[in-house]
This record gives sequence, C-alpha cells and structure tokens, in this order.
Amino acid sequence: AGTEPTPLRVLNEPTARVRVTASYRSRGEDQHAQIEPEVAHRLPMRQSQSMVVLIVVIVLVVLLAVIALWQFNKLRTLNVNVDEGYAQIEVQLTRRSDLIPNLVETVKGYAKHEKSVLEAVTNARANIQQAEGVGATALADATLTGALNNLMVVAENYPDLKASTNFLQLQEELTTTENKIAFARQYYNESVRALNTAIVTFPSMLFVGMAGVSKQEFYEVPDASQRMAPEVGFN
Repeated sequence: AGTEPTPLRVLNEPTARVRVTASYRSRGEDQHAQIEPEVAHRLPMRQSQSMVVLIVVIVLVVLLAVIALWQFNKLRTLNVNVDEGYAQIEVQLTRRSDLIPNLVETVKGYAKHEKSVLEAVTNARANIQQAEGVGATALADATLTGALNNLMVVAENYPDLKASTNFLQLQEELTTTENKIAFARQYYNESVRALNTAIVTFPSMLFVGMAGVSKQEFYEVPDASQRMAPEVGFN
C-alpha cells in the first residue's frame, strides 16, 4: 500500500510538461497575434511616407526642369533680339550708303570745286562698308554722319543745288534713313542692356553657359570730335 503513489507521480510529470509547453505556446501565439496587427499597421504608414518623398522629389525635378527651360529660352530670345537689332542697323547703313553716290554726283554738278568735302563723304562710305564689329561700325557710322553734315553745310552756299529736285529728294531720303538708323540703334542698345543684365542676375546667370550667350557691346556713338569728317587734301 505504501508503494502505490509512486507510479502516479511518474505518470503526472509528462502531463505537466505537456501543459507547460502548451501554456508557453499559447502565450507565444497571443504575443504573435498582438505583433501582427502592429506590423500591419506600420507598413502602410511607411509606404505612404515613401510615396510622399517620391512625389516631392518628382515635383522638385520637374520644377527645376521648367525653370531651366524658361531661363534658357529667355537668354536665347534676348540674344536673338540683339542680333536682330544689329541686323537692322546694318540694313539702314547699307541703305544710306546706296544713296551717297547719287548725292555726291548731284552736288558735284553744282559745286565741282568742293572736292575735299565730296572726297571725305566717299572715303567715309568706303570705311563703313569695310567695318567689322559693333565698335568699328559705330565709329565709321559717326564719321560718315559727320561728313554728310559737312556736305549739307556746303550745300547751303549753293542756291541752285538747294533748289534741285534730285538733291531735295536725296536729302529727304537721307533724313528718313538717319531716323531709322537712330531707331535701330536704340532698339539694339536696349536689347544689349536686357541681355547683359540677365547674364549677371539670378537665376539667369546660372544658365548662361547652357544657353551659350555672352555679354554684347553697346552701339555707342563717338563724341563730337570723332564725328568730324576727315580732311582730305588734293595735289
């Protein structure tokens, strides 16, 4: 009777282990069941944050591309305006040069002995046709303008010349052309000022290299001393 409880204790030990193991498993499953909802809740948040960052990056890239394209087109347009302005100056200078031979021949018919004045106009016309670049063209332009002014002063001494229909017509055409040259020069200088200002100001200055533009020279009319027609002597 004293040895009967022993088998009962041996039989209960595996049962207790099974119960303990089942208890641990139950607790682990409960903890796992609690963790899964938290992970499932955090995953959409992380995906949402990543999506926001991606959208911000895309918006910034697009914005920078738009700004770059805008500034590129702006600089190129300003440069084209400068080229067009200078081309207009050249057109009007050519038109004035085409009038000079007829003017010289008309004056020569009434004032043959005014050779120095006529020669000065002819030489000034040749110089402006050979001039290259803004600075050289502006100087030659001023010289020719001075020579033509001297010719008009001389014409005042010849009433018959002043009354000539051909001379009056040429004089009117020259005056009109001079006004067009002045307008073209003003447009050109305004275009140069706009381009040069954009080149040194933000944000256009960041895209100068990409646009391939550079500062341009103003069409500056020399002072009165440089506008005087050169003296030409004859043997």
